[in-house]
Amino acid sequence: MANSDLSMILPRVLIVSRRTVRKNKFVDFVGEYHLDLIVSYGAVPVIVPRVSGVHMLLESFEPIHGVLLCEGEDIDPSLYDSELSGFSIEELEEIKRIHSSDTTIDKEKDTIELSLAKLCVERNIPYLGICRGSQVLNVACGGTLYQDVEKELSKKISVDERISHIDYSNYDGHRHPVRVVENTPLHRWFQDSLDINKMEISVNSYHHQGVRKLARRFLPMAFAPDGLVEGFYDPDTYCPEEGKFIMGLQFHPERMRNGDSDNFDYPGCPAAYKEFVKAVIQFQKKLIRSEAPMAKLASKLDKDLETKRRILVRSFSIAKNMYSSGSGMGSRQDSELEAGAAFLEENTVLSLQQVNRLKQMGATVRNGSGYRQRLRMNEEREQIARGMMGKMTIDQLSELLSFYHLMGKICSETLDRKLEMVKEDK
Repeated sequence: MANSDLSMILPRVLIVSRRTVRKNKFVDFVGEYHLDLIVSYGAVPVIVPRVSGVHMLLESFEPIHGVLLCEGEDIDPSLYDSELSGFSIEELEEIKRIHSSDTTIDKEKDTIELSLAKLCVERNIPYLGICRGSQVLNVACGGTLYQDVEKELSKKISVDERISHIDYSNYDGHRHPVRVVENTPLHRWFQDSLDINKMEISVNSYHHQGVRKLARRFLPMAFAPDGLVEGFYDPDTYCPEEGKFIMGLQFHPERMRNGDSDNFDYPGCPAAYKEFVKAVIQFQKKLIRSEAPMAKLASKLDKDLETKRRILVRSFSIAKNMYSSGSGMGSRQDSELEAGAAFLEENTVLSLQQVNRLKQMGATVRNGSGYRQRLRMNEEREQIARGMMGKMTIDQLSELLSFYHLMGKICSETLDRKLEMVKEDK
């Protein structure tokens, strides 16, 4: 797609679907409230279907301007649980019985989402993790989880500090307080709703797992009364105005709304989505700006290479005809043959056999003064090229290097084929 076309599309936010069973068949879905907020703030949700093998096709979803991960079953404990939870077999069975809808492990979804989370961290792609999505982010960065929050925390805290994190009979209605940490994004979003003494808001809660050890790169933004981290972010990659946003929230702000209206429990509830999409939009703009010089350079290279290709084809064609017919050459053909000679001088990757064949066809005509002139021209070109490349970014230089490696390989293979054809014609 051309840059002019790319700049016209809305930024893309990848969201991985969740699997369920309906009418005895697997069905994938994503909560509509997530999609509604993403669209309302100016981005396009792109659903990554949770189907086998998709984790190997993630490059097909490029360009990725943002990733929102939310909802789903427990993450496979083998991916993070370096510390044994200390549960007996009976306790593990009880957890599976109580949380039967959540404890089924989905390895494919785990693989897809962990791959996306790591990609976001590596490239600084905006990432918002809600509930399971926050746990995925923490695990992707080296953190660990409680396999069952209430059972494990009950061993560490007093009875008065214990709270319920899940109520299967009252999904959206169940609430518990969280203490917001000052000078964090969450504090800024909810500051008009906070009591200056308590610094608390009441959030929905529908999970039985949660952050045990927070990955080192993150700072907490909120705690439940039992000490569980309810929100965290990476301060080094948080600046929505510059396209930076990596964050996890254990609660669902998008579901703290009154019916299908735009009224939420707190005015700050949709702020996470609004700031996330702001970062996504800015990230897309940065990508376009970084791609523009490369696209312009690639276009120029395409034209230059096509011109050079035609000159070389003409030069080798004349040499072949001369060799086949044994005829001499005119002054015009002499100058055209120099292109082939220059090519051989510059491309030392050619095999000795290739050089000998071309020598036999008369394509390696060398002229002392002409050769010195070409050397001077090459030096001038080198100075110009060094000046241009000194202004390019590391990514642009890497792309350019890969491009020239590819062209060298194609050129060598094509030349081999053409020489074989010449040999067969003889």
